[in-house]
Order: sequence, then structure tokens, then C-alpha cells
Amino acid sequence: MVALLHTPEVVVKKLQGGADLMTPGLAGGPPFPERAKRGAVVAVASLEKPSVPVAVGVCAIDVCSLQKVQGERGHAVETLHWAGDDLWSYSTNETPGRQAPEEIEGWKRLLEEQQLDDKVAGTRLEDEDEEGGVSLGGSSNGQSAPEKENGEQAASGNSKVAGSEKEAREQAGVEELSQEEIDDTFRKAFIYGVYHHKTTQASAPNHGLVFPLTQSIVMSALIQPFLPAFTPEQSNQLQMKKTSWKNMKKFIKTLDKQKLLRSKEQNGHETVILDIDFEDKAFAKFEPYPLPKKEVMTAGSQGQGDGATGQTDADDDAVGQRLQVMSYYKPTSKLQPLFEGAGRQLFTPPEVRELVTAYIEKADLISATNRRLIKLDPILGNAIFYGSGSLDKEVLAKGTVPREALVDRVLHAMSLSHAIVRNGADPGTVKPKSGGPPRIHITLETRSGNKTVTKVSGMEAYHINTRLLADELRKTCASSTSVEPLAGATKKNEKEIMEVMIQGPQKAAVVKALERRGVQTKWVEVLDKTKKKK
Repeated sequence: MVALLHTPEVVVKKLQGGADLMTPGLAGGPPFPERAKRGAVVAVASLEKPSVPVAVGVCAIDVCSLQKVQGERGHAVETLHWAGDDLWSYSTNETPGRQAPEEIEGWKRLLEEQQLDDKVAGTRLEDEDEEGGVSLGGSSNGQSAPEKENGEQAASGNSKVAGSEKEAREQAGVEELSQEEIDDTFRKAFIYGVYHHKTTQASAPNHGLVFPLTQSIVMSALIQPFLPAFTPEQSNQLQMKKTSWKNMKKFIKTLDKQKLLRSKEQNGHETVILDIDFEDKAFAKFEPYPLPKKEVMTAGSQGQGDGATGQTDADDDAVGQRLQVMSYYKPTSKLQPLFEGAGRQLFTPPEVRELVTAYIEKADLISATNRRLIKLDPILGNAIFYGSGSLDKEVLAKGTVPREALVDRVLHAMSLSHAIVRNGADPGTVKPKSGGPPRIHITLETRSGNKTVTKVSGMEAYHINTRLLADELRKTCASSTSVEPLAGATKKNEKEIMEVMIQGPQKAAVVKALERRGVQTKWVEVLDKTKKKK
């Protein structure tokens, strides 16, 4: 289904920490698979097990057109999913995905046909890049011997070349943590999370926390934002699966035994927190420690941080934009006499009102006894009052209609178009589209029994980059996000409509992120499928 790329095992370990695959990290080419073009989904396997994909990503460049990789710079593949990540581990019964096999027959057969086994087996690792890119030797790269010796490294700004994973970690200033240290870091992160809510929401009931707290909320709101992970390497080490507890259920039960909280098992497979002893000395005497500056935490609903994303703001030109939705109306053939001489076909509501008023005065249709009433002439009667409804019959019988009702009926009888004007641009430069202005849809739904997800779609019309929005929500909600095409929403020859999915009930965070991008709440439609029907 997808093209298969290769990289050394040491780079695979970095991909499994969330890093992207840098261009120097590519192995087994050139040439690379023809389908590995910019925007294409590809799989990535290690040189040790070339027939077993262990990561999936999207090509950031045309990998297929690369003539060499050594000495090149930049991202080759943006990693989306890998064996061992949250998606791989996700299930309702706490059972993670299966371990990767030693080989996959179909891929192995294809590699043998392409005679790729010999290529990747002869490729050796020369240098390792801090972000997952490495320089690779091999005659196919066309590099001279001195170049291979020097091993120009991938673009990450390092002045030294790391010859091993240990050296790379030392260059980055990252030491391998013991399991005891990882355990202690997670416990302190939870205490910090509770302490943060105590100090920022002192007067709120339960300091802003809504009980019961599910495992996902505890992780996303009280632990992840408070982990001292300053580098991708530290993030890779600070994972729940690397603690002695291995999962959130055992972690919460341990805190319960320590009398820091009260918990219970729910639905047979999840442990929830019913209450927290906010007065325990562990919280009262806690001393905050430095956290990464990229996330500034403020109190949010159910204890979720509304992180400020300075880097995202710098990259996202939609943040701070001013949007204006313009509605235009086009007269039908029957209404053309009202708009003769206007010289155009699209009108704003005030312009429609003005032209209708001018027609009324010109045709002398204002009632002599009540200026609020307008007498119907054959044109108005034929164009907007068809006599099918009771109101139409009443109006036709009386021969008059209130001025406001007349203008409303004219507007309803016209074809509607819209244009979204950005940052005070001249509305005349924006081509109107037929129909009313689109709505941004926020949907909350339950998956796998009790897991809530929030979906957002329809943002493209409002000049919003869905991937940048997903990046911001991933940080502010301290939760995993994904961006996928919205199934069945794209018509032929139209640009794809993308859908952002965020783990957890994140409606408030999504609305706030949209408001930062100039979207008014009246343009947003919320559907909560998690509420039980009465």
C-alpha cells in the first residue's frame, strides 16, 4: 500500500521518541522508491529488520528524487505513528499492540525482487544526527573517501559528530535515567500538577478539578504538562511504560496506598480518582521546579492546561487574523425589475433594502393611511407571494404587506452567496461562493466504551492551517492529536477537507484556539454525542 524506506536501528529509536526522519538518516538509496514523493504516506523499517515497518510518516520532500543523502539537510519524513506509541498502546483492556515480528514475508519477497537486501546490508552507519538524521556511507551516494571519513552530519546545528547513541546523548547533555529516577519524576509531576491547581484556583471547588478523574485526564492534565522534558531525548525517557508501574492504573493505585488520593476501579478496566487529599504535606510543602518554556500552563477545565504556544504563533499566520463574513444576494428573474439599473448581480442586505425602498417609492406603493404598509403590485405579488401558504393568502387578500416583512421575503426569494474577507481586505477582491457561510463543526463522541474524542472540521474556509492548529491543541490540551481527511466530505475536483481529532473532551480548548484565529462562535456548530438521550 505504501513505499518502504529504511534507516539504521539507532535512528529508529529516535523515531520512536517522536523525532522526524532527517534526510541523512535515509538508507538503502538512492535510488529510493518512486512513490516516496512529497506528501505521500511511507513506512520506515530498520536495517536490522528491513522487511518490518516500525513507523509511518509523510514525506516532507520528494525522497524519490534524491541523488544523495550524505551532507544533505532537513526533514525527509514527518513521523506520525510508530510501534510503541500511544496509539499502539491504546486499548480498552490495557493490552498493548503485538510486538513486531522478525520478518514479514510479503515485504521480504518484494525486497528480494528489488535486490534491496544487498544494498541495505552493505550500508553502514557513519554518523548520527541529534534529530534522527545520520550520514551514511556506501558507493551509491557517490561520496569521496574523505567525505565519508568526515561524515558531514544532518542539519541540527551540532558542531561535533556523535559516533554512538551514548555520545549523542552526552553532546545533548542528556543522561540515561534509572527506573527509580523516572518513577520519582512521574510522582513529582503529579504532585506539581495538583499543587498548580491549588495555587492557581484556590477558591474554586476542588481547585478546578472535576471528579472522578479518568486515567487519560490524570495523564494529560496533571502529569504530562509538568514533566521536565526539555529535549526529545528526555521525552523519550519520560514515558509511563518505562516506569516500574508500566501503566496509569498501577500508578494511581500506588498513590492511593500512599494516602495522597482515593480511587476506585470503574467498568472493570479503568481506575479513576474520586478525591485528592489537597492538604497532604506532599502538596503543601512542594517546591516547583523549572519546566520547558514552550508550554505556559494556566488553569483549565477539568484541570487541563491552556498552554501558550509562542513558537506556534510565530509560524501560524492565522493567529490574530481578523475575519469578516460577507453575505451577498442575487435576484431571481422574477425579481429583476426591482434591481434594474444597478449594473451588477450581487447585493448586500443593506443594498437590497435600499433598492427595494427605491422601487417602492418609484412605483408609489406606500399606503396612504399607513406608511409602514406597502401595496402589492403584480411584480411583487408574482415574485414573492405565491399564495400557497396561509400568510401568502392573507397578504394577497388584503393587498398590502408590512415594509419589513416585504424586505425579508425579497431576501428569502434571492440566491445566497458568501465571501470570507481576511484582515480588512477589499471585499471586491474576494470571489463570492454560492450558498451560506460554512460552519466549523466540533463533535464530541465516545469511542471504545468510555474514551471521549473531540473532532474539528471545516476550518479551511477560514484560512486556518489544520496541522498547525493540531500542534497547538496537542500542547495546550497535553493530549495526542491527529489530522486526517474528512471521509465523504470532499467533492470531485475540490480541495480535501481535513479533520483534527484530539483525545478527550476538549471543546473549550478548541473554541479558544479558534477565537485566537478570528473565528466567531456564531460560525461554530457543536454536536455532543457523548450525552445520553433522554
